[in-house]
Amino acid sequence: MARSFTSALMSAARASERAHRANIRSQAAYARAMDRQARANARAQRQYYLESRAEEAADLNEELEERNEQLSTLLADGLHGQARVDFRSMRRTIDLSDLPSPLRDPQPPRASDFQPRTLSFFDKMMPGAKDRFAAAEAEGAAKYNAVLAQHAHLLTKRDEAIRNLQQGVDAHNAEVDDFEAGVERGNPDALKAYYELVLSASDYPEGFPNEVRVGYDIESKQIIVDLQMPILDEAIPTVEKYTFVKTADEIREKSRSDRSRKSQYADVISQVALRSLFEIFESGDPKFVDTVVLNGFVVATDPSTGRRVQPYLVSARVNRDQFSDLQLDSVDAAACLKRLHASVSRSPAELVAVKPVVDINMADPRFIDEQDVLAMLDTRPNLMDLTPGEFESLITNLFQSMGLETKLTQASRDGGVDCVAFDPRPVLGGKVIVQAKRYKNTVGVSAVRDLFGTMHNEGASKGILVTTSGYGKAAFSFAEGKPIELLSGSHLLYLLKEHAGVDAKIEIPEEWSDPVLDVSS
Repeated sequence: MARSFTSALMSAARASERAHRANIRSQAAYARAMDRQARANARAQRQYYLESRAEEAADLNEELEERNEQLSTLLADGLHGQARVDFRSMRRTIDLSDLPSPLRDPQPPRASDFQPRTLSFFDKMMPGAKDRFAAAEAEGAAKYNAVLAQHAHLLTKRDEAIRNLQQGVDAHNAEVDDFEAGVERGNPDALKAYYELVLSASDYPEGFPNEVRVGYDIESKQIIVDLQMPILDEAIPTVEKYTFVKTADEIREKSRSDRSRKSQYADVISQVALRSLFEIFESGDPKFVDTVVLNGFVVATDPSTGRRVQPYLVSARVNRDQFSDLQLDSVDAAACLKRLHASVSRSPAELVAVKPVVDINMADPRFIDEQDVLAMLDTRPNLMDLTPGEFESLITNLFQSMGLETKLTQASRDGGVDCVAFDPRPVLGGKVIVQAKRYKNTVGVSAVRDLFGTMHNEGASKGILVTTSGYGKAAFSFAEGKPIELLSGSHLLYLLKEHAGVDAKIEIPEEWSDPVLDVSS
């Protein structure tokens, strides 16, 4: 009996031990399962993280590709853009949201809101109820009348505010109308403002500047534009490709070669120049613009001096006929500019400058307003009133002030000045033929041909033709690619003031007639 009990106890103990070991094994299995799950979760999280980093690199490459696509299609995008000023969009209409909040939509008071609650049957049974109701009704009516008066006052103020808004809108729209009318008349100031708006509104990629200055040479129907262009680091990406390196957990950049970036930058400069020329010719009335001078500059820091510099990287003078012959959707921008005889920096990335075809400061208006009553007080010498000898001395002194050595001057057969001068600078200097003509009418191409012939006969390295009027597009076309500089009346006035300290004017007398009328253009 005792042995049987002992055996039962031992059996129970073994069963308990087996159960305990089974429980331990179960807990260990559960722990292992949880550990496997944790590792699986960690691997999943790690995989998700790695995939997100790879996607980040892919996004950067997509942005890079989009940027390069934008840069490669600058000209094409400009050809399909809106190159005109929409005067309708410049006009305004009155906007009541501009009114102060209380005046925007004042609502009249409702009389019912000021009346006491109607007495019920039981209310009427109360002593004095009717008298109290009458008093409340009178008080409500008084309050209603007071609020109604305030509302009427608000309406008066609102009407006054609307009139003021309308006056502002009308004044603005009148300015727009005057602006549009000025552009249609060919007013120089209006034309300058118009083309500044056209070029400023051109939509370029991020990082491109939006500064532009426009001059207008009315004598030659010539627009002169100084357009700021982007510098290399603003426009051209430095990275060729982004790659996610899993083992290092980093996104690495593969840098572009300097040669690749400089080549793309030169193409960008050429595209911007052609696009700007297109936008000017496309947007305005042809009868006011025969020729466009585009000077593209950048604002940068000279790495050799640390100073701010503003070199010109491209300069071109193009007439409308030349430009209309181009198929711009098919051209190589650099080759096209070369065909147009543009001066383009041989290394724009290094800020190697070119000389502007025309200095925009020389495009100031030369005529004074005939209606200006202060004209009587204008004591500036009129170049058209000088004697031939005085005009000859003035031109001679001007070019001496500019550094030329004048050796011989003589009166030309058409009443102007023929001047043989010498530029003493080594390499760049040499013999210079200067011809100055006091003309009322546009100087045509024959005068430029005559100058070129004189240059050959004299063995001169450069020719300068100066006039008190302007030049036709054929004259500019003939001078292209030749060492000839054409200076109009406004240019002459600028040079006199800048180099000789002479503040002059050009007013054509009514009885003036050109000694030899040159009607060719």
